[in-house]
Amino acid sequence: MTDGSRQLEHVVVVGASLAGLRACETLRTDGFAGRITLVGAERELPYDRPPLSKKLLAGEWDGDRIRLRKPEDVAGLGLEMMLGVRASGLDLDRRHLQMADGSELAYDGLVIATGASPRRLPDQPELDGVCVLRTLADAMDLRARIAEPATRLVVIGAGFIGLEVAATARARGCTVTVLEGAPSPLIRGLGVAMGAAVASVHGRHDVELRCGVQVRQIEGADGKVTGVRLVDGTLIGADVVLVGIGVAPDTEWLSGSGLTLRDGIVCDDTLWTGVPGVYAAGDCARWHNRVFDPHDDAEMRVEHWTNAAEQGAAAARNLVQVAAGEAPVPYESVPFFWSDQFESRIQFVGRAHGDDDVHVFAGSVEGAFAALYGWQGRLRGVLGVSMPKMVMPFRALVAAQASWGEALEKARTLTS
Repeated sequence: MTDGSRQLEHVVVVGASLAGLRACETLRTDGFAGRITLVGAERELPYDRPPLSKKLLAGEWDGDRIRLRKPEDVAGLGLEMMLGVRASGLDLDRRHLQMADGSELAYDGLVIATGASPRRLPDQPELDGVCVLRTLADAMDLRARIAEPATRLVVIGAGFIGLEVAATARARGCTVTVLEGAPSPLIRGLGVAMGAAVASVHGRHDVELRCGVQVRQIEGADGKVTGVRLVDGTLIGADVVLVGIGVAPDTEWLSGSGLTLRDGIVCDDTLWTGVPGVYAAGDCARWHNRVFDPHDDAEMRVEHWTNAAEQGAAAARNLVQVAAGEAPVPYESVPFFWSDQFESRIQFVGRAHGDDDVHVFAGSVEGAFAALYGWQGRLRGVLGVSMPKMVMPFRALVAAQASWGEALEKARTLTS
């Protein structure tokens, strides 16, 4: 297989999570018989991240339950594994990956799937009890810290991860306060009104949710966290503080490499980085999604499970096809994510936009409901809270760039 400059004999996949694993599996199922090296910063075999804030954090599952594949299935792929070592640089001219331990790894083809890392507060202190949640080790540490029902947990950030942790901790008997700087929770994913409606379940379960507040600092004594001080001087006592203010694409190691970085690795619509033999997938990839042409946010980076799985496969397949002299296939996708919070199953297909028209077409925002999101006469997304049958039928309509009128008609059909 050739990309016009050299044989494709050794493919390196950087990132041993969902996107990276799917890239490796796709290479094998599509017939690539050469060397594949899977590089991962953690020592763990690939595992599923959604349970970290739910079943595993709650103590209902153990670490083995969240493995994406059994060890023997991973072994069957015939991979060379480099786990527990982080990529530190990339020499595109020589086609060499540089590792934090000083070693180098030559490649013919490269799939970058390094994911994302938790953002930190400015001047965030190194105190015992100040936590983030991204890895299995993070989840196990946090699980131990919220094991006692009397634990006071403060969550900074009312995004999906923060609210999932809040729900899990409250169900374990913890006293939970969630702090959010925006006027409403979940604004980024759902918009102001729908974010507030979805998060209202927390109030019904005695989670204190404070929006429109700013954190001045996290305080501690004798090396251990004691509370969170707000800008207005209020001190909220805490035994544990979770900083859940979102994630940033894990691309710092690529600075100066020659790849275009802009809140992720910038790719074309086929997940190609513009450099021969180099593709990106998952949380670290920013690509042009044709489904949302000509909307002003068609270039996007998506931090959801389904996107990572689909992109890992698409990037690997396009790498092989281009190397063989065949045309790559654009990756077009309707994003889909879900979140479990108390008794609510939240699902969303599509994209929320700041100027969306929102129409609740089933149920009530005080409980289970479903709503359409539209912009400039087109359907952009659908939100469902504990209404799964009202969500997935719209995914094909979003992919087909359906009009707002077509979406309303579909809603009428589903609710008649």
